[in-house]
Amino acid sequence: MSTILKGIAASNGIAIAKAYRLVEPDLSFEKKKVEDAEQEVNRFKSAVSAAGAELENIREKANTELGADKAAIFDAHLLVLNDPELLTPIEDRIKNENVNAESSLKETADMFISMFEQMDNEYMRERAADIRDVTKRVLSHLLGVKIPNPSMIAEEVIVVGEDLTPSDTAQLNRDFVKGFTTNIGGRTSHSAIMARSLEIPAVVGTKTATEEIQNGDFVIVDGVNGEVHINPTPEVVEKYKQEQVNFDKQKAEWAKLLNEKTVSKDGHHVELAANIGTPDDLQGVLDNGGEAVGLYRTEFLYMGRDQLPTEEEQFNSYKAVLEGMKGKSVVVRTLDIGGDKKLPYLKLPEEMNPFLGFRAIRLCLEEQDMFRTQLRALLRASVYGNLKIMFPMISTINEFRQAKEILLDEKEKLKAAGVNVSDNIEVGIMVEIPSTAVMADQFAKEVDFFSIGTNDLIQYTMAADRMNERVSYLYQPYNPAILRMVKMVIDASHKEGKWTGMCGEMAGDEMAIPILLGLGLDEFSMSASSILKARTQILSLSKAEMEILAKEVLQLQTTEEVIEAVKKKTL
Repeated sequence: MSTILKGIAASNGIAIAKAYRLVEPDLSFEKKKVEDAEQEVNRFKSAVSAAGAELENIREKANTELGADKAAIFDAHLLVLNDPELLTPIEDRIKNENVNAESSLKETADMFISMFEQMDNEYMRERAADIRDVTKRVLSHLLGVKIPNPSMIAEEVIVVGEDLTPSDTAQLNRDFVKGFTTNIGGRTSHSAIMARSLEIPAVVGTKTATEEIQNGDFVIVDGVNGEVHINPTPEVVEKYKQEQVNFDKQKAEWAKLLNEKTVSKDGHHVELAANIGTPDDLQGVLDNGGEAVGLYRTEFLYMGRDQLPTEEEQFNSYKAVLEGMKGKSVVVRTLDIGGDKKLPYLKLPEEMNPFLGFRAIRLCLEEQDMFRTQLRALLRASVYGNLKIMFPMISTINEFRQAKEILLDEKEKLKAAGVNVSDNIEVGIMVEIPSTAVMADQFAKEVDFFSIGTNDLIQYTMAADRMNERVSYLYQPYNPAILRMVKMVIDASHKEGKWTGMCGEMAGDEMAIPILLGLGLDEFSMSASSILKARTQILSLSKAEMEILAKEVLQLQTTEEVIEAVKKKTL
């Protein structure tokens, strides 16, 4: 039977494919006595053998597609899986207690996990996580339940999940993953941002996708209207195939502006830049006519692995992006971990409200070894292109001064060691905290540029968690309070002869673009797939007229009034 789910259109386009559920399986079981202990031991051995074959396969794929460092995680899992010190006690317990393999596996593994977790040696503590993962895999084979693995997808699918973590999305193969849909999230959740970066259609916040959609269901994700069709009728499929054709035609029209400058109707040039997460995203920037990289989110270098990236690994990534942009500006954001982005190997304290906690620059100023390694890699790469460095989550001027002092200290050390470093690196900050926006006139005397991170600035200004659907109505990019803050920042930078960009999702929003043009924003940084559409829009707007519009909306009281004013002036 055909069903339609309503959600939030998070990434443009239409996807039609079979469903692949990326959902944690139910691995519950009951402890039972068994009649034939020998047969139960053989059942356990078969499950171990099947888990081993699966891990070998995953390791090979990881080695080919993600590199030897990612594959090493699965080498560790295979060592655990073949360790007689773990396997023998499990088999002995089955024989001695005549219990089912599931309970023997779980009880024995839990004993080892508890023992390893209490050790002082960090290497041994990490083995506890390996045992936990391997136990889960063997248990899934005993129970006949499949553990989903996004990196092993080898046919065209639409991924269905509660939410997609940044490490889930980093593993998605864009050749096979045609789109995705989730129960939770909004336009600015990380899964939505990654979907736009991968240029695949997505609908988030459906509430019930994982309940309604089964593996293998035929699904249409309508990322234009925010709908998900489950097992649609042939007529609906035909209609959407035509929609796909129309959408591709629209993209072809936008593509004609690929090599054009972004200039308003009355001759004012602004820069359209792209937000990226990895060097692999660079092709999308070039294919969509990006004039710069306005935000390189470096945290993806740190995710999906079991240890910090080395200075050399980071240097190679930064160098690849700088060279790939051939002299065009690349704004690199230093490590922004915390909030909903965690690193398993970085033991951070559990926090009641991690979004307001120990994250981003706060973490880096405390964990200086990690921070200095990143800054050295960036400084070494700076000679290969036009690098700008940006510190995230700055809330006081002293934080900026401290971060810049560390950067300059590492620069002097490198130069003293005879390493070439560019002398033209601009150093700026993300404006995502209200205190910084309010003090923008003072910051502007010391920074080289601002980049407004509206995703966080809006949630902090409105005191509304952007991941919480109950208060999602307060996530209001066009609220006059937000627009006044944006104006404050742009005006402060221009007064000191500096520039302001925007790297939050608002920069690519067709309702916000006219206002931002009128407010004097210098650089709009967005998902690469939004650039050509935004360029088309800006070419049709007069900056002088948008300045009048901007003045008008700053005096309005509500989001609704602002939207009405923009529509009246531009549509």
